[in-house]
Amino acid sequence: MVDVKSRRSVNRIKKCAFDLLSIGEMSDDESSWDLMGRDLRLKSMFMYCDFSQVISNAPEEQKKSLTDLANRLFHYIEELDHAVKIRSIPLTQNRYSDAALVLQEVMAIML
Repeated sequence: MVDVKSRRSVNRIKKCAFDLLSIGEMSDDESSWDLMGRDLRLKSMFMYCDFSQVISNAPEEQKKSLTDLANRLFHYIEELDHAVKIRSIPLTQNRYSDAALVLQEVMAIML
């Protein structure tokens, strides 16, 4: 699936996905919300750039499936980011579980 040119991007995508999957339980204090929001936005920015690189270098028959996966991932990350911004623990937990499913799919595909 991945040529040498995209290897770094794939590794960074996997690292960011792993980090986001490791967020776990959060407390309801000001610094926790701010830290989670900043981490989420930073990691998603790296993943966006790296997905673009991987999709560009992927064989033509894989581009559509990778693009669909990336679109789903960033949709759920955007919803999670909104939940974090409004500081709703139940909504954040719900959106996190949705995003985690797609992050696990990303980890499985990026071999």
